Amino acid sequence: MPKTEPFEKHVDHYEQWFLDNPLAYISEIKAIQALLPKSGEGVEIGVGSGRFAAPLKIRHGVESAAKMAALARKRGIEVTEGTAERLPFEDERFDFALMVTTLCFVDDPQAALREASRVLKPGGVLVVGLIDRESPLGKSLQKQKGESLFYREATFHSAAEVVELMKGAGFADFAFTQTLFRSLAEIEGVEPVREGHGKGSFVAIRGKILYPQIHAD
Repeated sequence: MPKTEPFEKHVDHYEQWFLDNPLAYISEIKAIQALLPKSGEGVEIGVGSGRFAAPLKIRHGVESAAKMAALARKRGIEVTEGTAERLPFEDERFDFALMVTTLCFVDDPQAALREASRVLKPGGVLVVGLIDRESPLGKSLQKQKGESLFYREATFHSAAEVVELMKGAGFADFAFTQTLFRSLAEIEGVEPVREGHGKGSFVAIRGKILYPQIHAD
């Protein structure tokens, strides 16, 4: 079952994070933006309240938490109810897809990534944004999981693990950006965005579908 309960109960708390951490939020957007295609039709899988899709001008979203979806619609996103493991779209529908801190909440990350590959056109790209489990922020969140409203049931992944999962879903030709090189409390300005991973706590990974995928009925 999708882990939607905390996102239904604590919408205001979720939204407050972005108000309390605007510099980290902008830094994450810039890291994602550096890897997203400049044109084409896209979808955010696990769109939440639209905090990423709206500024990145992604028109479509998929969300299983009704209250989050309602906020995303107010931000101009066309939201369809569904889960990452069973996307409500036909094959080869989109030019690109985005998932931001979504994989850690899905029941089956590999199935979710296969679904992302299914709805992408040949040559389409998926950008995955995550808090790297091996980073300072990732380690801190893991230690405090039991006290978190949202991360209590999350399964954190490292950037390397996500790459392997993406390879298993047919993605290749990877590119990386990273940001958040300080703790949230120490950030005094928008953080730089650098290539690679292993130093920044927030990592964006882009993979491309190089060849048409064969999908079982």
